[in-house]
Amino acid sequence: MPATRLDRLSVIIPTLNAGAGLSTTLASVDGAGEVIVVDGGSSDGGPALAAAAGATVLMSRAGRGVQLAAGADAATGDWFLFLHSDTGLADGWRGAVSDHMQSGGAAPRAGYFRFALDDAGWRARLLERLVAWRCALLALPYGDQGLLISRDHYEQIGGYRDLALMEDVDLVRRIGRGHLAALPVAAVTSAVRWRRDGWLRRSLRNLSCLALYAVGVSPARIARLYER
Repeated sequence: MPATRLDRLSVIIPTLNAGAGLSTTLASVDGAGEVIVVDGGSSDGGPALAAAAGATVLMSRAGRGVQLAAGADAATGDWFLFLHSDTGLADGWRGAVSDHMQSGGAAPRAGYFRFALDDAGWRARLLERLVAWRCALLALPYGDQGLLISRDHYEQIGGYRDLALMEDVDLVRRIGRGHLAALPVAAVTSAVRWRRDGWLRRSLRNLSCLALYAVGVSPARIARLYER
């Protein structure tokens, strides 16, 4: 039964002043065997909210890579689902995740969800289409698409590294195109950052970070540029 397979699933969510959106994220993963929230020092009551929702709460030095790694170290499940705090899984995720966990096979595969934004405008649809192309052409899903991976596979490739930025790209590149599978369900991310920063400006900044990383600029230096 799917519920039995989901009992083996640990959902790991890094937080830092995640705000009210964390409630939506936590509610969307109801049914997982374990939910771990790794907080980097929030001052908005997020850890208490997560604990009240039944999640295990860990405290960590701030930094998404180190927080994700800490969550994996503490997890008890055979499978990990890494999810950003402003991203919720759409209906149908339980069946899709359960099917992927069951599929197994000789070659391990990690799964990721279809990128979607909680915005009804055309710019959100265009960005979703561009992300789909990136995934199809470059096999490069980002962390806001979630990552489903078995414990054995995660440990085999060395897990998340303590990087200032690009920790998701670093891990996906080590997984490799042949070991990635698109799941037929959306991970719906809050569009507040794009609305706040400007759709074109934020998209170009993200693309610039990826280009700098691809030519060998260190994540620490990219982070400094990104924060500006």
